Amino acid sequence: MHTTGGAAEAVAGREPGAAASARRPVVPYHLITALDDPHTRVPVPERRYIARSADGLRTVLLALPHQGRDPDLFLAEADASRYLLGPCAAPADALAGPGEPAWYSLPYLPVLPLPTVLAVHGGPLPELTVRALGAALAQTLAVVHGQGLAFAGVSPAAVLLSAAGPRLTCYGAVRAAAPNGAPRSGLPGLEAGSLPPEQASGSSPDFLGDMYALGAVLAYAATGYTMPERDELPAALRTIVARCLSRDPGSRPQPAELADALGDVTASDDRAAVPGPGWLPGRVIAALAHQSAAVLAAEIPAAPAPSASSRTPTPSSPSRN
Repeated sequence: MHTTGGAAEAVAGREPGAAASARRPVVPYHLITALDDPHTRVPVPERRYIARSADGLRTVLLALPHQGRDPDLFLAEADASRYLLGPCAAPADALAGPGEPAWYSLPYLPVLPLPTVLAVHGGPLPELTVRALGAALAQTLAVVHGQGLAFAGVSPAAVLLSAAGPRLTCYGAVRAAAPNGAPRSGLPGLEAGSLPPEQASGSSPDFLGDMYALGAVLAYAATGYTMPERDELPAALRTIVARCLSRDPGSRPQPAELADALGDVTASDDRAAVPGPGWLPGRVIAALAHQSAAVLAAEIPAAPAPSASSRTPTPSSPSRN
């Protein structure tokens, strides 16, 4: 498993070695901290931050494209994500306007990326957690696929864990990385073990590719690797995860089949596949609480006072035409 020494600092709301840049304003938000450990070896499709609006009233998860990426493709996928349904979907709720640098935002809630969760926990996650995670994500993909959409961005870094359940982010990261027909293997931000072989060579993302990527996420959660040896997986998960990771797309399970195979570990609410209480290890819950407290305590630069020329005219000082 890949762990990093900076994980605790990232959880606490401090980006190691980047205190100045963490305060640089990004229109229309001020950055509080990086969401991802900057030293992680697990590729992240986007640059992600916890940020706050200039008036201090709104805290968000802010995503920016990597340097060199096509900002128009990035924004097109973010715009499409606004229509996503499903219990763990994380659609964008605001995007950059014309002439602004590319960005989009999600409402903030205390979350940790899956790689950070493994670092905080100190190793692979308990089987109960892996099953709950997989069932919730599979049911979400079932809804997304029912909309006629391929997620095309499932990977360990795309999965954020909260006390209320996982959130699946980075919609369309594979499509945004390169157009269909162009090889995607080795592109920055794409995790090789999560990229279906057919998509690595340039094929169009599809439903069965999402299932391969979800299998890689479950393998990572259970072992610390997206491509483990079969006997490294918990015995009860070997068959179904191996099917997800089949190089033959036709051998991969459908989302509902995967959810059934992972067992009834979700809440009894028929409207949402939300893991029940106790699905996360104690250290992870503590880290989420720590992050929440750090974000609440974070200060942002005070907004500059308006200049005399920019003040709204008053009746006693009318403006002239």
